[in-house]
Amino acid sequence: MWNEFNIKTFPAETIVYRDGEYCPDLSTIKAGQIDKKYDLPVHIIYVGEISENKELNIEINIENQPVFLSVDVKNKKPAFLNIFIKNTGKNSELRGHVFVENFDRLELDINAGHLCENTGILVHTKLIAHKNTYSKLTGNAKIAGNCRECTSDIGFCAIADDTAKIEFLPAQFIKSEPKSAEHSASIYRQTPAQIQFLRMAGLSTTEIRDVAFESFKKDFSLF
Repeated sequence: MWNEFNIKTFPAETIVYRDGEYCPDLSTIKAGQIDKKYDLPVHIIYVGEISENKELNIEINIENQPVFLSVDVKNKKPAFLNIFIKNTGKNSELRGHVFVENFDRLELDINAGHLCENTGILVHTKLIAHKNTYSKLTGNAKIAGNCRECTSDIGFCAIADDTAKIEFLPAQFIKSEPKSAEHSASIYRQTPAQIQFLRMAGLSTTEIRDVAFESFKKDFSLF
C-alpha cells in the first residue's frame, strides 16, 4: 500500500482510510476525536478511489499534539469529498498534503475551524484535472473569537487539460488576530522553454502532457 500511493511514512500513530472506508487492520488508533496525547505524531492517511459523497472528519481536542494528513485519491465517477477539521487543542497543529486526480466531476470542500488560541491548520491541495472534467475546490478557514495567535493556511494548486473546467472558492472568516492567515489558488503550466526542450527530445504532445502531470504530482515545492 505504501509503495502504491507513495505516502511518506514515519514513526507515528496511524488512522488509515482506503476508498473512503476506515481500515482498522492498518491503523494503530481508532478513527474519531484525537483527545489523548500521544508520544508520537498522529498520521491520518486517506487513499484510493472515491465516488459519490465522502466525508473525513478530524477533531483535535488535546493540547500539544502534532497531526499530519496525507490524502491521495482519484475519482472516475462523480464524487464529493468533504474534509472537516476542527482544532480545539492549544499548541496543536495539523499539516496536510492533499492530492486529487479528477477523471469526471469532483467537488472538494475543506473546512478548517480554529476554536482555541495557538492552533494551527495548514492544508495544501494539488489537483490534476483530466480531459473534459469539472473540478470545484472550496476552502473555508474560520478563526473564532478569543482564539488569538492561530496559524491558518489553505492552498490550492492545479494542472489541467485545456478542456477541463476548474473553480476555486477560498474564504476566510477571522474574528481574532492570527499569527498568520493565508489562502492561495494557482494554475501550473509548463513554460514554452520546457515544452520546446521536450519536443526536441522526441516526445509527442501527449507524452509532454503526461510528463507535466507526473512532475506536478511529485513536486510539492510548487507550493
